[in-house]
Amino acid sequence: MNVSRRGFLKASWVAGSGIALSSLGWKQAFAKPTREYKLKYATETTTICPYCAVGCGIIVASQDGKVINTEGNPDHPINRGSLCSKGGSLYQLANNERRITKVMYRAPYSEKWEEKSWEWAFEEIAKRVKQTRDASFTEKNAKGQIVNRTTEIASVGSAALDNEECWLYQKMLRSLGLVYVEHQARI
Repeated sequence: MNVSRRGFLKASWVAGSGIALSSLGWKQAFAKPTREYKLKYATETTTICPYCAVGCGIIVASQDGKVINTEGNPDHPINRGSLCSKGGSLYQLANNERRITKVMYRAPYSEKWEEKSWEWAFEEIAKRVKQTRDASFTEKNAKGQIVNRTTEIASVGSAALDNEECWLYQKMLRSLGLVYVEHQARI
């Protein structure tokens, strides 16, 4: 076989280009998909990661009321699509058969947990907040100035709340007379 130097270089270039294009997915561009894209009919919702105070953006894909995928939001100015290990495992928060979805209550000095209803829990929390507030409410300080506060209840806000929710939460707490209002980002 008579192959010139120029012919050898052309053949090498064609073979190398073919290998390079196939490794970049050239074949996949013309191949038919073997299965349907799982997020094709999903509803995507943007939210914020609930774990820490950084506030990374997350895209949650749901279908038929069930979370089927979570991923970092590339358009979010804080994380630009990247997530830490806890944020990356957020899918497991919604889809975990061991996740407790009912109110569990352990009475003082008890050794076992009891299952209670959500209505019971909300009423119990409201009753205890009112009881504590009424017992510790201060209308005037030692100088006679009106203060309308309670120092026996404190609150720690969550990083999962956006600015509007924080404002509403703060307004509710201040209306109860709370002085010690903190946020997770400052702890």
